[in-house]
Amino acid sequence: MTLTPQQAREILETAEQVCSAAEVAKVVARMAGEISTVLAESFPLVLCVMRGSVMFAGKLLPMLRFPLEFDYLDVTRYGSSTRGGEISWKMTPGTAVAGRVVLVLDDILDEGRTLAAVREKLLAAGASRVYCAVFAEKDIGRAKPARADFVGMRVPNRYVFGFGMDVRGAWRHLPEIYALKED
Repeated sequence: MTLTPQQAREILETAEQVCSAAEVAKVVARMAGEISTVLAESFPLVLCVMRGSVMFAGKLLPMLRFPLEFDYLDVTRYGSSTRGGEISWKMTPGTAVAGRVVLVLDDILDEGRTLAAVREKLLAAGASRVYCAVFAEKDIGRAKPARADFVGMRVPNRYVFGFGMDVRGAWRHLPEIYALKED
């Protein structure tokens, strides 16, 4: 269900900021250093998971001062909902992954089902190694089927939005992160 502009404004007005824009920038810079240490010599294929990781990728990639190839994939469990459902593949990478070191960039590691499916698909396509970098990992209090190799920050077990993460299609473009008001 699409939000009206007024509904979107009300969501932001009642939300709690959990990470400022300045904190986001520091996290991305730290992650760029960590990723560079591990992958600088591998000429990786970097895959941005659409649409959520666009902001993360846009801030991170200019900080990676080593050769890489860039592409994207489009997979989701959320659509316009605030609850995850079945995995939906909209686009797989156009670049061949066979024999490549691949770095997957995603906005958030929530339950881990999407990241596990992405890793499995890339390894089945012949990737020699798949690394995953997520800007945020949600503390859900239970084991996940996938782990990220690089994690920017931990967020509470609440619905969060901003810096690539949306709430019913809105507020993905914010430079900071918010959590929905708790009921």
